[in-house]
Amino acid sequence: MKSLHILTLAAALGVGLGSAQAQTRAEWVATTAAAGWVAQPAPKLTASTGAADAEIVLSQPLQTMQGFGACFNELGWTSLSALPPADRAKVMRELFAPGVGANFTICRMPIGANDFSRDWYSYDETPDDFEMAHFSIANDEQTLIPFIKQAQQFNPKLALWASPWSPPTWMKYNHHYAAAAVLPEYRKAFPTLAENGLPVDRQGKEGHNLFIQEDKYFTAYALYFAKFIEAYKKQGITVGMVMPQNEFNSAQVFPSCPWTAAGLARFVGYLGPQMQQRQTRIFFGTMERANEALVDTVLRDPRSQPFIEGVGFQWAGKGAIAGIHQRYPALALYQSEQECGDGQNDWKYCEYTWGLLKHYIGSGANAYMYWNISLKKGGISRWGWSQNSLVTVDEAARTYRYNHEYYLLKHLSHYVQPGARRLATSGAFTNLLAFQNPDKSVVLVAQNERDTDQTVRFRVSGRTVAPLLRAHSFNTLVLK
Repeated sequence: MKSLHILTLAAALGVGLGSAQAQTRAEWVATTAAAGWVAQPAPKLTASTGAADAEIVLSQPLQTMQGFGACFNELGWTSLSALPPADRAKVMRELFAPGVGANFTICRMPIGANDFSRDWYSYDETPDDFEMAHFSIANDEQTLIPFIKQAQQFNPKLALWASPWSPPTWMKYNHHYAAAAVLPEYRKAFPTLAENGLPVDRQGKEGHNLFIQEDKYFTAYALYFAKFIEAYKKQGITVGMVMPQNEFNSAQVFPSCPWTAAGLARFVGYLGPQMQQRQTRIFFGTMERANEALVDTVLRDPRSQPFIEGVGFQWAGKGAIAGIHQRYPALALYQSEQECGDGQNDWKYCEYTWGLLKHYIGSGANAYMYWNISLKKGGISRWGWSQNSLVTVDEAARTYRYNHEYYLLKHLSHYVQPGARRLATSGAFTNLLAFQNPDKSVVLVAQNERDTDQTVRFRVSGRTVAPLLRAHSFNTLVLK
């Protein structure tokens, strides 16, 4: 029999859950493959000292949550732009307006092109422009800037952080945006893969620096970051944190740039003063390898250590987050990009996503970022492969739908407030996430992964609620 996972219970404590008058009513929302976010009959609350399936330990608060969000990509905006303006506004309100839907509070953006941009670009492709005289974010004025500004209309307090996928091509040894050629075996695995024009003899390699390791290039690249922060500030957009390189170990056919950890530590020594002058934090990342020693290298290097305030993990980097959290408990840790699926947006992948949420948050992550906010039907990137998204747009019909993963993420993000503390739990059901919000409400998040319905007893401070969770469902209970 499959295990029963635990997904969401939000309990307003009042004078405390042990008090008989603390809860007088309950709300319940459930999601299945057939229907997302459906109100259920309110379950009863009872005083109980008997056995429970899951006990929430209020006396053991763990990491502080900063929020949930996703990434602003160019293809996200072009997909939403296919909708009538009123419908696009409805989607953005659902994603960003406080208390309405997903309630996103922290999001990511690229510095220049990423794999879900319209095409390759950087903010300065003029060779040897070390003074950044030709720096320009004009490209972003068509896509990323209106995308972010519309989100800000619904949530002016939205936090934003950024990272590059590739520096300007003239700063790289291979003078190309990519780090891997499109080899025959890649095209066999991905028949729609687009050619990138990179010769095989100019490929990058994991464990080697593709960025030119000279002082004048480090100085210019740090200035490039500074110009980016300033240009967005002039647009009314504050980027509060940067990471120096997306997936710094990976040579990809799309914009990418392998670095060594030592190379990044050296660069952060140049980047740090520029960001400090602009009140912009620096995290190390993004980490896509299960190798804690890479983080140790940067945190112990005297050039970078004073500037690093956190670490971002994604993909195989999930294998390193628990150990880093244990050894550096004061360090902020982000899940920086959710694994992206294959464009099918099916229920099976939604259940896999719950496992990712549980792993990252259970391992100490303070924030969780989905990847693509929206894509056109099929979810195909500029470089020719499909990925999942929270929203799918049918360009021909000018319609949209929310996908399964949107509702799953909403089961957490709608209720877990910035500043919430994750809570320890005990009991037979260990697949459990629990939080206490700043307003003292308690949030648990629960999935019945079984093929049959299952009653589960949740207990908080002597009060028990025992809802019947439908087979293969996600559930949010709110106790008030």
